[in-house]
Amino acid sequence: MSRLILDAGAFVALDRNDRETWTRFNLAIQAKQPLITHAGIVGQVWRHPSRQARLAQAFKAVEIVPLTNELARAAGLLLAATGRHDAHDAALAFLCEPDDILITGDIDDLAALLSERGMQSVEVISP
Repeated sequence: MSRLILDAGAFVALDRNDRETWTRFNLAIQAKQPLITHAGIVGQVWRHPSRQARLAQAFKAVEIVPLTNELARAAGLLLAATGRHDAHDAALAFLCEPDDILITGDIDDLAALLSERGMQSVEVISP
């Protein structure tokens, strides 16, 4: 079963109550499709907890993978290989497995990072 990987853009859309993103998110939950992100992405979007009830609710359904030293180093090497600059995007690209679906506002960057990893089967979509 494919997994749904969420970048910061997906969480921003959820926080802004974007209907299409919430529909995709809820359908994934109903289908028991794993929802994945990493802790660095949480840090990018978590700003005002008293005003982010939707985001807090979404986080409860998502597996938040630690941004470990190993993952960070792998991300750095991927950035060096691609000339890209966002370590959080690169770490997210490393979490992807074949046939996953990745929701991101950085389609071009993530597509390049995934391509470098040979992960063209990952579907990259915008929120």
